[in-house]
Amino acid sequence: MTKVAVMLANGFEEIEALTVVDVLRRAGITCEMIGFEKTVTGSHGISVQADKVWAGKLEDYGLVVLPGGMPGATNLRDDDRLMSALQKMQEEGKWIAAICAAPIALNRAGILKDKQFTCYDGIESDIDSGTYIKQTVVVDGKVITSRGPATALAFAYELVHQLGGDSDQLATAMLYNDVYGD
Repeated sequence: MTKVAVMLANGFEEIEALTVVDVLRRAGITCEMIGFEKTVTGSHGISVQADKVWAGKLEDYGLVVLPGGMPGATNLRDDDRLMSALQKMQEEGKWIAAICAAPIALNRAGILKDKQFTCYDGIESDIDSGTYIKQTVVVDGKVITSRGPATALAFAYELVHQLGGDSDQLATAMLYNDVYGD
């Protein structure tokens, strides 16, 4: 099964990052938190110990996930090594996902060209490529985007689904389907 990297830059949105990590691991998918530092602090002051420190390459991963949050999303966007790694992943047909404000990083890397995407309300005005759609989760080819903290579970289940996992069984076990319907 595909190995996943969740990128953590200081100022990341904790709900978006940790929900994805939790759900993917529950689904039995190898998911590593790659921090710009060993200990990364989120936008709400929660510090997380990364599994690995960002070394500039993502070739071991079939999916990279960029959480939003500020200034986390801008820190991701401004990292030239990450921009190069994202472009290489796209060229290789690998999965790229971003939530909340993080599509600004996809925009800078050129990933959203000719793609439909969603993001946190208002962030679309900072994105000059692709087509914005206000939906919970948007999948266009190998690019997956979502809107923000409240959509983190739906986003994570979609990642599981796209990677071939049983997202419906997982959503049922976590009571998501009881609360939000099938």
